[in-house]
Parts: sequence; C-alpha cells; structure tokens
Amino acid sequence: RIERSEEDRYMLYTGGTTGMPKGVVFRMGDFVNRTFTGYFYRGWPVPVSADDVVAQALYQQSRGERRTSLVGCPLMHGTGMWLGAFYAHLMGGTTITLANRGFDAQQMWAMAAAEQADAVTIVGDSFAIPMVRALDQAVADGVPFDLGSMRIIQSSGVMLSAETQQGLLRHLDVRIVDSMGSTEGGMARRIATRNTPIDTATFELLPGTKLITDDGRIVEPGSGDVGRIAASAVVPLEYYKDPEKSAATFVVINGVRHALAGDYATIDAEYRLVLFGRGSHCINTAGEKVFPEEVEESLKRHPLVRDALVVGVEDIETGFGQRVCAVVAADSGRVSSEQLRDHVRGELAGYKVPKIVIIVSQVERSAAGKADYPWALSQFQ
Repeated sequence: RIERSEEDRYMLYTGGTTGMPKGVVFRMGDFVNRTFTGYFYRGWPVPVSADDVVAQALYQQSRGERRTSLVGCPLMHGTGMWLGAFYAHLMGGTTITLANRGFDAQQMWAMAAAEQADAVTIVGDSFAIPMVRALDQAVADGVPFDLGSMRIIQSSGVMLSAETQQGLLRHLDVRIVDSMGSTEGGMARRIATRNTPIDTATFELLPGTKLITDDGRIVEPGSGDVGRIAASAVVPLEYYKDPEKSAATFVVINGVRHALAGDYATIDAEYRLVLFGRGSHCINTAGEKVFPEEVEESLKRHPLVRDALVVGVEDIETGFGQRVCAVVAADSGRVSSEQLRDHVRGELAGYKVPKIVIIVSQVERSAAGKADYPWALSQFQ
C-alpha cells in the first residue's frame, strides 16, 4: 500500500459551460471521502479512513458485489471519472471504457452485455435518449441485449428527464441515480426504480446542502423563495491560480464553508429541491425570467424532438431585453417550428414559448454531452 498524506492535492478542470474552464483543487483525503463514502449513493457519514475503504471493498467482494463499471462518457468529465472510474477502483472493481472516441449507444450496450457490467455512467439525456432508442431497436429486431447483470445507471451533469428514465426502466430493472452537482460539489440526488414515481428536475437534498437567496437569506422549505445552491459536504480548497473566483465561490455561511454553485432552485414543502437552471443562462424577456432548461425539457417531450437548446437573443427591435429562441434537433419534414411552439405553449406560460425555433439535424454538444450555448446563439446571428 502506498502511503500518502491527506494534504496531497487533486485537481479536475470544469467543463467550461459558463466560461473558461477552471481547475478545481481538492485536498486528496477530502476527495477520497467524497467519492468513496457514497454521499452520492448511501449517505454514509464523512470522513472515513483508508482502512475503512479497504474493509468495505473486501466486504462487498465477499458478497459478490465487485463493481464492474462501464463509463459511457469521457473520463475528462467529473461524472465519468468520479462516478464511473474512481468509485469502482476504490471498491477493488473494474472500469470499462468504450473503444471509440465518440459515443455509440449500440456499442455501449453490446460491451455492457459482453463484460456483464453491473453499472453504467452517463451524462443525462444527451446519452440516455440514444440508449433508449438502441434498446427499443434491439427488441424490435428480435435480438435484445443480455443485460441481466445491470444493477445501476448513474448520471450527472445534464438533465435526465422523467420520460427518458421511464424508457430505460421499460427495458431494465435497475436503480437510476441522477446526481445533481458540479465539479465544485455534489448537492442533491434522485433515485428512480420501476416502483417509484419519477419527476424531472426534482431531487433529494444531500446533507449539508442549502439554498441562498441573492440577498443572503437561507431559503426555507415551502417558502417559494429561489436561491443559489450551496454545498458543504466536501468543499474544494480553491480554483487553481484564481483567488478572485475562489473567494466568490467558496464562501462561509453561518461559520461553515460552502461551495456556492451557479444553479438556482427552490425547496418545496416536502424538502425536495426543484431545479430551475443556471443563473448565467437565465433569459430576461419583457421583465420576466426564463430558465432555458425548463423550455428545453418541454421541447424534448415532443415525440419527434431528439435534442434542444434554448438561448436568449437580444431583442433590439422592441427593447424588451431578450427573445427566447430555440435550436431543435428534429426531422423538419415531419414537424414544423410552429408545431413545436404550440407544444411548448400547451405546457408553459406564454412568455416562455420560443419566439423563433430553428430546426437542425443535430444540436452541438461537447464530448461530455454538455450544452454548447455559444454555438446555439450563433445560429441567430
């Protein structure tokens, strides 16, 4: 066994969705606690010792629970590296990666079947939607994948809609663990099975998570107040060589250090976190605030839509701030822009309906499945 100090450093760069990527620096001991204790999975208390890690790994192996984890998303992304690779390694298990650089749902399921994987790690609907279609097609062709070993599908980083989860559970009797967090910290999670109701963007708070309003108040459950998500379970030391952003993000609240995310949410009367979206992407239109993620999910509920991104485009003609505009991946010969607008109008308030909908063959995303909002905005310029 290699002896290491808990003061050793570990760093992972953010995906850069809201700007330039930032190096997030952890104390290694804190980071191992974060990954192993399963505060994503089991809610174990932190911290734990290295001996605890070894003992739990041996215990699970003695029960035949050695994790065989297939990582569908890139390892440069926290979801793939932490949920997929590190957890399996810390448990003395196996990590499987895909042969191709791009994501191929058919290849992923074939490899999961061949290796008898019991866990798959993905990034939201951008991975899960083609996975459901691959499962549907395999059944239609009469050659379903042998996925009897599958026990868990875990996702983070991008919205995983209720409809997509239901599609996966149609084929697989698994737990779907949808973790809400960022490189800076895990904040909430939702576990879905065939026997539990599924809601989009609704999560259970993890220990140490709270919401802070823009004027510094803590959001009380059921109050209807909206705040930024703050997590205190395991907080990074800093952003690498960026003291200004470090001071703005890693803050002390009531004497406890927190990582303050860019995501806005509320807490309902049942202590569930209801996610709205990132404040940096919020669209201001005629005095109203629109979170793109809510409109994107509505568009993706249309049966002919494969993917969607929503952005705010400056409304120079009226001076009302921004127009809600959408780029949608769909078959333009089968659905029109006006039909998609009518679909959203049937689900959301009128001011949230996109003024312009552009239909494309494919919505651009990063290799990790993250939204490319600059690309979406460029479609309207």
